[in-house]
Amino acid sequence: LLQLVHRNLWRQEYWLPPGVTWRDLEQLPDSERPHPKDLLIALPLALGFVAVRCVFERFLAPPIASCLGVKNRLQVSAAPSPQLESYYCHRSKQPTQVELVSLMVLCGKTQRQIESWFRVRRNQDRPSQTKKFAEAAWRFFFYVSAFVVGLTSLVNRPWFWDHRECWRLYPIQPLEKAHFWYYMLELGFYGSLLLRISVDVKRKDFKEQVIHHLATIFLLGFSYCANYIRIGTLVMLLHDSSDILLESAKMFNYGTGWRKTCDSLFVVFAVVFLVTRLVIFPSRIIRTTLLLSMEVFEPFAGYYFFNILLMVLQALHVFWAVLILRMVYKFLKGKLEKDERSDEESEADLEEEDKAKEDKTDPGGDCYWEKSKETLNSKLSALTNSCVLNNLTHHRSSVANRARKAQ
Repeated sequence: LLQLVHRNLWRQEYWLPPGVTWRDLEQLPDSERPHPKDLLIALPLALGFVAVRCVFERFLAPPIASCLGVKNRLQVSAAPSPQLESYYCHRSKQPTQVELVSLMVLCGKTQRQIESWFRVRRNQDRPSQTKKFAEAAWRFFFYVSAFVVGLTSLVNRPWFWDHRECWRLYPIQPLEKAHFWYYMLELGFYGSLLLRISVDVKRKDFKEQVIHHLATIFLLGFSYCANYIRIGTLVMLLHDSSDILLESAKMFNYGTGWRKTCDSLFVVFAVVFLVTRLVIFPSRIIRTTLLLSMEVFEPFAGYYFFNILLMVLQALHVFWAVLILRMVYKFLKGKLEKDERSDEESEADLEEEDKAKEDKTDPGGDCYWEKSKETLNSKLSALTNSCVLNNLTHHRSSVANRARKAQ
């Protein structure tokens, strides 16, 4: 059964254009030919990245954070409550109205007390500023290293300037050592991100990030096996260029007294992101794989698979571009009070929603009582003024009538 699966999986019509066979790749020297089994190197590299990252976050990130003035917010611990703690850990972190009624009966507390406990408990689980800084710093250093390696290995290559060279003499295109390790390091890094996905900071675009990582891994894996190395290196380099600016902006955002630096970096990032992801990527990369490749070979299964994954990445680029443009608009209007970038945590949104809900629906809340008291006082004042004016008018008319009668 395994042999049957293996034989069908590596059928050349899935991976290679019509007229091209695996034997054509064997014309290259063994050291200059991509082997599918090479992808297994990415797994130990991913584990190595996880280990190196732990060391980085433990020993190197804290002093860098201290230099930038990163400080953790003071957090209030939730009052001990075994019933609520058990429900929070095993059932839901945000109970519905029906569940709140059950918890009120179980714990003997009011709805406001239970909602307040859950809000404090969720806030207690939010990642600290130092944790978020360490994550951004780790990604920043990797993207800088990867971009330098990629640019150094590509700037003197003909396909970097002329994208038709990506398909010239395909598939007889030798694999260079620098590009081999460029691929393996990128695969290992994105593999490490997936391995740590459960413990990393969960942001608003968590699902989109998972889709992005999976699409990237499949793209790199397919392009390596099918010897799409040249176009694959261009895709990686293009993405790393804007990621450097994003992570550096995050680092200064978590620090104290770096607001202007953060805003400047974010504006530069926004420009680079929009140009590279919404202009260069579709007009150069996708055009190269979708149209220019057809000058050399006919469509096949791998052609559609590769381009669909590129389209998935482009859809994610559009999604993030909308968030970035909203940020830029608010920044230019001077109304940027809330971070709408992917760095914003969903728990913060839930906390704000809870506060708004409490202010609107809880008659025992301070904000609700203050607003109700002000409304009541204004109505009483208006009523009093109306009564006084009516009495005064009535008194004046009575005096005028008596004067006419006396005359």
